[in-house]
Amino acid sequence: QVQLVESGGGLVQAGGSLRLSCAASGRTFSRVDMGWFRQAPGKEREFVAVRGWSGGPTYYADSVKGRFTISRDNAKNTVYLQMNSLKPEDTAVYYCATGGWGTTSDNYDSWGQGTQVTVSS
Repeated sequence: QVQLVESGGGLVQAGGSLRLSCAASGRTFSRVDMGWFRQAPGKEREFVAVRGWSGGPTYYADSVKGRFTISRDNAKNTVYLQMNSLKPEDTAVYYCATGGWGTTSDNYDSWGQGTQVTVSS
């Protein structure tokens, strides 16, 4: 099992930027795929981005493509989500996840506690 701790959320105006971080421990980080999901009030958790280990493939949800970038620093056991041109509809609790692959949250077995991102109009 791996432990994940997110940070970097906050309140930002529309058009602004935030960078989320997810620090991992407990498993060989460089050999696990890392994903970001988000959940807005009253909505189901949805896929945001995923990045494979060892320079593997990267995928984004259509709603964030071109605005968000997922990256990882294996030396620091950390995955990042750089979010630019934020919109009010990006408001959600953001979670990082591992132990799986793809765009379905059920595929992942380890989750962080989440970090709140609020984008004001």
